[in-house]
Amino acid sequence: YTYSTAARNNLSTEELVTTVGNAVSTLPKHAAQVIRHVWNEQGKSITVSEDARSTATVGQFVDIKWKLGVAMSSDTCRSLKYPYVTVTLKVADPSGQITDKSFEMTIPQFKNFFRQFKEMAAVLETV
Repeated sequence: YTYSTAARNNLSTEELVTTVGNAVSTLPKHAAQVIRHVWNEQGKSITVSEDARSTATVGQFVDIKWKLGVAMSSDTCRSLKYPYVTVTLKVADPSGQITDKSFEMTIPQFKNFFRQFKEMAAVLETV
């Protein structure tokens, strides 16, 4: 999001670092150096495309809920005993309207999903 916005606004490296630094008052020096390095290395290859525009308007994550269920049987299968996890994400679109997005996962898929969320949380704590 940061780099696509910088590309759309034709920011120089210094303008990007200054803008991010002003927005995040406690930005560590090493984070600013990483932003500078990545923008210098990859900034020219980032173009304002439909993908960049849609990235800027995907909405905001509001809440997540999950529940564990077990499918016991169906019309075609008498004994399923299949555990699954239903996840509901609450997302606010750019206009502010909140929508729910639901999907089901197997237990191994949910464990991987959970592991990825833990990794994101750990990375966000370092910023």
